[in-house]
Amino acid sequence: MVFFIVFTLLMQIYTTGAKIPAVIVFGDSSVDAGNNNHIQTVLKSNFRPYGRDFFGGKATGRFSNGRVPTDFISESFGLRPYVPAYLDPAYNISDFATGVCFASAGTGYDNATSDVLLPKMVFFIVFTLLMQIYTTGAKIPAIIVFGDSSVDAGNNNHIQTVAKSNFRPYGRDFFGGKATGRFSNGRVPTDFISESFGLRPYVPAYLDHAYNISDFATGVCFASAGTGYDNATSDVLSVIPLWKEVEYYKEYQKKLRHHLGDQKANSIISQALYLTSMGTNDFLENYYTLSHRRSQYTITQYQDYLVTIAESFIKKLYGLGARKLSLGGLPPMGCLPLERTTSFMIGNGDTCNGAYNKVAMAFNRKLSGLVKRLNTELSGSKIVFSNPYPIFQQIVQKPSSFGFEAAAVACCSTGLFEMGYMCDQYNPFTCSDASKYVFWDSFHPTEKTNRIISRHLFKTVLSKFL
Repeated sequence: MVFFIVFTLLMQIYTTGAKIPAVIVFGDSSVDAGNNNHIQTVLKSNFRPYGRDFFGGKATGRFSNGRVPTDFISESFGLRPYVPAYLDPAYNISDFATGVCFASAGTGYDNATSDVLLPKMVFFIVFTLLMQIYTTGAKIPAIIVFGDSSVDAGNNNHIQTVAKSNFRPYGRDFFGGKATGRFSNGRVPTDFISESFGLRPYVPAYLDHAYNISDFATGVCFASAGTGYDNATSDVLSVIPLWKEVEYYKEYQKKLRHHLGDQKANSIISQALYLTSMGTNDFLENYYTLSHRRSQYTITQYQDYLVTIAESFIKKLYGLGARKLSLGGLPPMGCLPLERTTSFMIGNGDTCNGAYNKVAMAFNRKLSGLVKRLNTELSGSKIVFSNPYPIFQQIVQKPSSFGFEAAAVACCSTGLFEMGYMCDQYNPFTCSDASKYVFWDSFHPTEKTNRIISRHLFKTVLSKFL
């Protein structure tokens, strides 16, 4: 492994420069990035659902659900993926050095155009206001997440561990191209699930200081990359153990009650959907890597041990008020690029590790059985088993059917063994288009894969909560 790491570092190439240093925009609503927010006019769009598919789900004043043409043009020239509005006080001259928008919705070549649109709009605006029906409420008011790197939204950024991904190229396809700490080029499954329930298109990390309890009222992530059911698993990379995730959740409940009052907070707690995703690290980073658990348990006994922990965890959440829960299963972990590389290096060819996949399927059967039993034992609960294995296996076996070109290697670096710090922005081997790859790094899927899997699970399992 050391040779590959050193070789990758030595091969890093630093390049800069662009033929187009900035994009400067003039025009009307087709390209207005939000200047009308800052003038006296009814021609505004700085409110939802405008911008719901923009970076961060923000209504910027663009007359679209997301970006406008000039944003894409800027991105195509290798500049910022959006052009900021000149009148937006959130930006300054340093931001405008690579792009600025002076456009104003409703304007035209003729000065008179900017004066005549208002009278024509008055009737329609008044009619719309009179016809609006104000409704509130949703069956799922919040998404609450526990687990490992498959769903960590950036909690590991704020603890002392090497298991981090808050640097490029991680997050390059996330809103704003931000490396949030998610182990992907973009969003993770729980982000898509939150969006599918009509909530924010991403679930913020509890330890991220950029968010507060008002943000967490509709979704919060306690997950920590590298953790597992087994406390010994979290010790391997010094990450947040599952019991600590639960302690953070208890702290969150107190803050929520203080913020919203007991009645509203208790309603969110009981009606929220709790998503869990972990277990892969227990096997790959703990049981099969270290000898301690193998000296204590056979693989079947270790699975039973983990199921016991999972049961205790679910019952703790139930005791704290959770009623709607999804227990996530394991993917075909023997098909991760890292495991394929290992198989190749020991002479088994470029194949999945069949033994690991059998363990994953056996463990999933045990989790499924646990869910069936707990639904009968925990009065008033609705627990489902979200099994990613079948759809993930289909993607790996027939990637072209899902629009992928590569499943055996990942996009980041050589795609054989790298993850985390071995996948940095200066690595010359990283692919240019992650959508062609099933895996982002040697252990984690691309945003496209996450989207396919999460939408499949929503359609087949999680939609029951609607």
